[in-house]
Amino acid sequence: MADVSDRSNRFLRALARQPVDATPVWIMRQAGRYLPEYRATRERAGSFLALAQTPELACEVTLQPVERFELDAAILFSDILTVPDAMGLGLHFVEGEGPKFQHPVRSAADIVRLGVPDPEASLRYVMDAVRLCRRELRGRVPLIGFGGSPWTLACYMIEGEGSHDFARVKAFALNEPDAMHKLLDINAHAVAAYLAAQAAAGAQALMVFDSWGGMLAPAMFEEFSARYLTRIATLLRNDTHARDVPLILFSKGANANLEVLADSGCAALGVDWTITLDAARRRVGERVALQGNLDPATLLASPEVIRREVRRVKRDFGPHSGHVFNLGHGITPDVDPEHVAVLVDTVHAA
Repeated sequence: MADVSDRSNRFLRALARQPVDATPVWIMRQAGRYLPEYRATRERAGSFLALAQTPELACEVTLQPVERFELDAAILFSDILTVPDAMGLGLHFVEGEGPKFQHPVRSAADIVRLGVPDPEASLRYVMDAVRLCRRELRGRVPLIGFGGSPWTLACYMIEGEGSHDFARVKAFALNEPDAMHKLLDINAHAVAAYLAAQAAAGAQALMVFDSWGGMLAPAMFEEFSARYLTRIATLLRNDTHARDVPLILFSKGANANLEVLADSGCAALGVDWTITLDAARRRVGERVALQGNLDPATLLASPEVIRREVRRVKRDFGPHSGHVFNLGHGITPDVDPEHVAVLVDTVHAA
């Protein structure tokens, strides 16, 4: 059995709900704009897409936070929208407005034209980045690969961009449920193939971000989000390369659906800050590990407040196995990197 005190094993041991010497910690969007070294690499790349699609640069920014902080995992620098882009929807980013698709999905006929991309063809740059990251990490910490949930991808694919309420995609699901299920099925198989390919390339844990599942009412969540998260988990369990790789599901704002998510077949659930870890743990029992759940805004507070809130989150979880410390969502660009160091050091302290 792996050494409990070995930093390279903490994260994976916690996902397996095994004993660890210290609570492992990583941070969603840990490779990002709050780091001056990231901003320098991003400027050198010329654009976000060029940065994400150049394996050497993607690897560079993936490793930057691990080299600066004592984090217990690295997460691949990429974007959840690489999959629909590989389907031919034409992803591009507009400064100050976020991602947009040149060819959004607006009808059943549009869906029929979609297919599951070959990850080692149209998404080869991602697999090359995974392979390069594993080599450069040299076993220091595990590497996390990730993708977007079928529902969240559908939101962007149908709207063509981000939205405050995703009214168009909700209306599509209600008015044309058969077409929506067809789209979600394609997305589920595409994401599962993408994640399995990342596992084959060297990712040691996998994560699915269901960014917009929490906007759905419970019945719609089960029909249009949870069903396809479960399908991904099932497909990965049946894949030679991915079956033993732990899967984390994070559905932001979906606290009402924790039990459904825990039954999906994943190893862990990410939890946002609108529920205590104690309440979440009591609801899911021993089925899954939990990841989270400090409010990202806490990192804008003083070091004393950060230490206090980190300790509170750890107390909420209690003396149990199966906790990976994280924020309840991504770190924001205005955070002082020194505050991240305070967070990491406090999480590891006894």
